Amino acid sequence: MLPISVCIIAKNEEKHIEECCSRLLPYGFEIVLADTGSTDHTIQLARKYTNQIYHFDWCGDFSAAKNYAMEKASHDWILSLDCDEYIESLDTKALQKCMEQYPHSAGRILIRSRFTENGQTAFEQARISRFVNRCCYRFEGAVHEQLTPCGAIPVKQVYDAPITALHVGYDGSPEEMEQKCRRNISLLEKELETQGADPYLYFQLGQSYRKLRDYPMACHYFDLGLAMDTDPALDYVQAMVEAYGYTLLDLKRNGDALNLLGVYDEFSGRADFVFLMGLIYMNNGFLEKAVAEFQKATTMEEFAVDGVNSYKAYYNIGVIYECSGAAAKAREAYQKCGAYEPAQARLQQLPDT
Repeated sequence: MLPISVCIIAKNEEKHIEECCSRLLPYGFEIVLADTGSTDHTIQLARKYTNQIYHFDWCGDFSAAKNYAMEKASHDWILSLDCDEYIESLDTKALQKCMEQYPHSAGRILIRSRFTENGQTAFEQARISRFVNRCCYRFEGAVHEQLTPCGAIPVKQVYDAPITALHVGYDGSPEEMEQKCRRNISLLEKELETQGADPYLYFQLGQSYRKLRDYPMACHYFDLGLAMDTDPALDYVQAMVEAYGYTLLDLKRNGDALNLLGVYDEFSGRADFVFLMGLIYMNNGFLEKAVAEFQKATTMEEFAVDGVNSYKAYYNIGVIYECSGAAAKAREAYQKCGAYEPAQARLQQLPDT
């Protein structure tokens, strides 16, 4: 068994805690749970899988709770998970090699977030640092916390750990999602007051307001974040640029969205941005350029949102061809979408050739 402790914080997570813990059983890892005040059956259910359960007085700081859980662990190697994150795959032999090769670096696990979009199940994926040696890292940030280096050992490297988790936290009711967003906004605003202007905090505020469909406020915070000096190589900066583009489209500011052409070379390394540019061209009536961007997206391997380099891109190509009267080309594009229901519906409407 690898000397790894899986650290989890929870409050009223009876809906998720068993699935989260049961997926960890095959690996024999220690499970450490820091409960921040559950009043449901979370603790009773967790006891089926671990006796390492501790109470942490909630102080409005997720990092403080996660650092407390790490302190209670028996092992230095820590995998940090949320209750609504379920292990889908984990290669123990490859992980052991990573521990030997990168003893002072942060392992980024792949998190696939499941959500509903236009009545369809969709996925968004991102690599996030979650596997570390606690001698080298601690969490910082009251909300949307991040692992940051600590101690005297210089830490400069991240690597992709062989771990994939399914995030189901976006599956809740609209009321639950609104409550979570309002809570996060309150915590982020307090943190902003404490530490001053910060592009990452602006990004997270923009994301929270986007989830609430308050697009003017989302745009306001994305503007603030992007006005600061940021590193285009950072994952959150890439995500902020893309979210900003979608927000401009939501606000019908299609002409303003074309300004993202100015950063095309910096951010077009993954399909998500290229797909977004296809939408921007499409909304501005530049249909040939839109088709070219969607086709380019289908040739790219790196992506965050499922479908941007496959069925969603082909679907938009089909829509453009159908609206242009090119039924045969539209049919060909829709057929490349596989079982994607909107494409199947359009195929039913196309005249037989």
